[in-house]
Amino acid sequence: MTLQGHPFLFGLLITLGITFLVQSFYYLYYFMAPLLFSLPASSGKKHPVSVIICARNEEANLREFLPAVLEQDYPDYEVVVVNDCSDDESFEILGEYLKKYPHLRVTNILKDPKFTHNKKFAQFIGIKAASNEILVFTDADCRPESDKWLENMVSGFGDTIDFVLGYGGFFPKKGLLNLYIRYECMMIAIQYIGMAIKGLPYMGVGRNLAYRRSLFFEKKGFGIHTNLASGDDDLFVNSNAKRGKVAVEFRKEAHTRSVPAASAKEFYRQKRRHLTTANYYKLIDKLVLIFEPLSRVLFYATFIILLANLYAWPVVLGIFLLRIIIQYTVIVLNSKKFNEPRLFPFILIFDILSPFINAMIYAGSQRRGTSKNKWN
Repeated sequence: MTLQGHPFLFGLLITLGITFLVQSFYYLYYFMAPLLFSLPASSGKKHPVSVIICARNEEANLREFLPAVLEQDYPDYEVVVVNDCSDDESFEILGEYLKKYPHLRVTNILKDPKFTHNKKFAQFIGIKAASNEILVFTDADCRPESDKWLENMVSGFGDTIDFVLGYGGFFPKKGLLNLYIRYECMMIAIQYIGMAIKGLPYMGVGRNLAYRRSLFFEKKGFGIHTNLASGDDDLFVNSNAKRGKVAVEFRKEAHTRSVPAASAKEFYRQKRRHLTTANYYKLIDKLVLIFEPLSRVLFYATFIILLANLYAWPVVLGIFLLRIIIQYTVIVLNSKKFNEPRLFPFILIFDILSPFINAMIYAGSQRRGTSKNKWN
């Protein structure tokens, strides 16, 4: 039996080879980048910093996690907490911390039945209240992994740097959902950090992000995206980050950890918001981002059809195994760098399922439309 004797299957074999090459490019060029990139040593210069945290009804998280932000080993910084219309005990907890931490600043936004707003408004209030040029952002449900978090995040700022992109992971919990959330979070980070290293910065995460205050006002804040419920982090980076103006920081001491979604419904809601903002990315970024999962689905589909027909099966299996070797090597090494344990047994199944999960969530977000003026 010659390969050319079955045109359809031969075409699938060619497709398998092409998608293998595409996948290999993403893994060896973008996803390998964090493994090969040497983070520069700190210049020793300690810029004055403002840490900004927006919180609505976060009393438990403020009590548990805010001290780790307030007790950083850094000589000159303030923490600006925007208490946005909270009706729990946040006001009282922040009052306690104001007595204990002189570098804490609190701005309270009171409820107004005639005015509704999203998180970007609270973020703007925090930026406006900040005293320093370098702004570092995290969330109320986040905890820095060390007291060197701030020092590491700020060390990336040279004279030409506008953004520093950090890693914001999630706390390990029991259950398959937590494993998937941490896997997906890590893969997104590998992608946006790797692309930034390669000169194509397209997003950051508000759980661990830094940029210049002057840039924010120069670019007129969140601009045309002000009314969108999400995008205070990724859309601001996507609109304003330029090649050569972005640094990355992913040392373990610079990580933050956040409280993960406790249910599939909560995960769906959070993921839907993020996927909605992707509609507003630059065209080149959208093309690069969609090409990887599309080639992945085609790779698995052609592999299954070819193997089921035993068509050139030694070649088909060889290509599949070679991709698996590349994939597992890159992901396992990155999981150590990003301190994400226990993911190894699930890499293949999550890799297969994630494009379909994201496609279903994205389709749901398009049916519901884009939320506006909602605090998230």
